[in-house]
Amino acid sequence: MARERKFTKEELYHAVKHLLLKHGYEGFTFTVLASYLDVSRAAIYKYYENKEELISEYMVYELEKFLNDMKAIGEKKTFQEQFDALFDMIFADLSLYEIRTMGMQIPIINKKIKMNKQKISGIIVELYSSLQQFVELGKKEQAFKEELPNNLILGMIFETVNIPNQNNIPLPDWVEMIKGVICHGLFKNN
Repeated sequence: MARERKFTKEELYHAVKHLLLKHGYEGFTFTVLASYLDVSRAAIYKYYENKEELISEYMVYELEKFLNDMKAIGEKKTFQEQFDALFDMIFADLSLYEIRTMGMQIPIINKKIKMNKQKISGIIVELYSSLQQFVELGKKEQAFKEELPNNLILGMIFETVNIPNQNNIPLPDWVEMIKGVICHGLFKNN
């Protein structure tokens, strides 16, 4: 069989991401994936019972990368360095937020998926802890108002990825504008 070539996890995850973005959760199938990777479906079924198992494993992979990036941000000395790095990170790959939404659709239909969903929950708890430390540093350095709840600050920051860039402003400029609004508000100083 000519289609029995090997593929790496990185190739597989790259293909999963690409195909989820192209076809959505419902349109993602092992047939489409096998064709994209130029392998047989059996080569995929050798490792995964179904697409839910594969997508949930991919979600764990992406969240672990995000968590490691978040931990690296936490090692920066000043709040401003952390703030800038956090914005760079959350705007580095906007497609991840679309994929995250798809990941919420995954039904728990076997033990592997249940384990992956538990891992995802654990990673989210760790992420939340790292983000709380970020906010506390911001309050300590008097960048954030002490009276604002941490979840409001984090919500404002992370929801900025959902603001449509309808004027097609170059991404670096767009991110700087958003950071400016977060730091200085919308109103002109009187």
